[in-house]
Amino acid sequence: MELFSFFLGLAIGLGILFLYRLRVLKRLNQTVAGYGLKIPLPNFSLTGQLTYTLQTYQRLARQFEQEGEAWKQVINSAPIGYLQVDEENQLTWANPQAIKLLKIQNFDPHGSRLLLEWVRSHELDNLIEQTRNSQKPCTQDWVFFPTSTEVVNVTAQATCPLRSYAFPLRHGQVGVLLEDREEAVNLAQQRDRWTSDVAHELKTPLTSIRLVAETLQSRLDPPLRTWIDRLLREVMRLSTLVQEILDLSQLEGAGRRKPLRLTLIDVPQVIQSVWVSLEPIARSKSIPLRYLGPDRLELQSDESRFHRVILNILDNAIKYTLPERPIQVQVSLQDPQSARPSQNRPQVGGWVVEAETAIVQIDIIDGGAGFPEDDLPFVFERFYRADLSRTRYSLSSGITDPMAGSSGYPSFPKEFQSSSDSSLEQDASSAFNRSLPLPSSSNLPPEAPPFQPSSGSGLGLAIVRQIVEWHEGTVTAQNHPDGGGWVQIRIPQRQR
Repeated sequence: MELFSFFLGLAIGLGILFLYRLRVLKRLNQTVAGYGLKIPLPNFSLTGQLTYTLQTYQRLARQFEQEGEAWKQVINSAPIGYLQVDEENQLTWANPQAIKLLKIQNFDPHGSRLLLEWVRSHELDNLIEQTRNSQKPCTQDWVFFPTSTEVVNVTAQATCPLRSYAFPLRHGQVGVLLEDREEAVNLAQQRDRWTSDVAHELKTPLTSIRLVAETLQSRLDPPLRTWIDRLLREVMRLSTLVQEILDLSQLEGAGRRKPLRLTLIDVPQVIQSVWVSLEPIARSKSIPLRYLGPDRLELQSDESRFHRVILNILDNAIKYTLPERPIQVQVSLQDPQSARPSQNRPQVGGWVVEAETAIVQIDIIDGGAGFPEDDLPFVFERFYRADLSRTRYSLSSGITDPMAGSSGYPSFPKEFQSSSDSSLEQDASSAFNRSLPLPSSSNLPPEAPPFQPSSGSGLGLAIVRQIVEWHEGTVTAQNHPDGGGWVQIRIPQRQR
């Protein structure tokens, strides 16, 4: 009986030892599987397999250390800057290019100092916090203004435009790549200056050619006058292109100075004034304008600039609208809480409005085929041209020259209608079904601004974007659910 108990206890002990060995081996295999390894000799003793695993770890540690040193050499030799901060925003690593760009002096990678102690940049600090909170890569363009503790050298520090790419790392750390944009900015400024100089040089000969052509126009026989008419149209188109280039260069060159002359304007009246100047073109295609909105809505804006925005958008809408289809315009006053534009559509510009500032929203929907989906992100870029599928009809519709119409501006068409209803929260797709007459055109300025036909160069919407951004607003482009291209403008009613 005692012998049986002995063998039973021995069997139980061996079983427990075997199970423990299997459990340890399973954990070892799970641990090394993360490194793409596997214990190859299951017949080894447990001690032998533990020794093999430790040796494998040591080999991997040396390999990782060598690879880490190689990556450090690559980053230190890279032409772009790189810095890394820990979860407490302490600067743990900066390569030589980052030290050079950010003017970091006496950098000690082993010291524990906050990033703001090395680099006094509110933009960089906000970018890191945004990346850490969102756990997504973030990008920002900003200008670095170096600071100096020496009073003598305060004015000697040169600013540097930078582009930062921040990305989250493990344990709350954040890495930031820094790209020096000074050369790109200088090239862009040189391009703008060159473009502006060339445009200025072209204005004088184009004016001379136009004067000569207009002089010859009345002296030639009718069969030959057709050639002069064609010459005049092309000269006017080139003159418009030159003026658009000059306007865009002026707008982009102004930077943050925002040379606006803000006054209180009546938005519906500006829209009506623009349509009066565009009516000869719209009439050639039998295009009416349908309006929904208040009879009067004041906006603090630069009237001439705002007039240019509406003119460019409506001119573009007429160009792509099919004959006898309406262009729809809706004006509404939005609650400040809806001031943030939708994130699921292309947009440009941005603003921060005060809590009590309402938003004036203008929706313009043409009667065409809409924007090509692939081109939507680029419609506000310089020299953007629509896809042929969008322009094919306008090129073949035989539109007459807008300058060949009546010398005077006709009265406002009956199709231009408004609503005095105070309910402005209806959906744009159904809101245009209602109508009431607008104030008479006698309330307009005595002389409507002269209209120049678009050059078709793709600069019109780029000018719109720049002016809207000056007004701290946004302009978006998308396709309306019921068809047609949809341009939406949102501007704070009161500027800061």
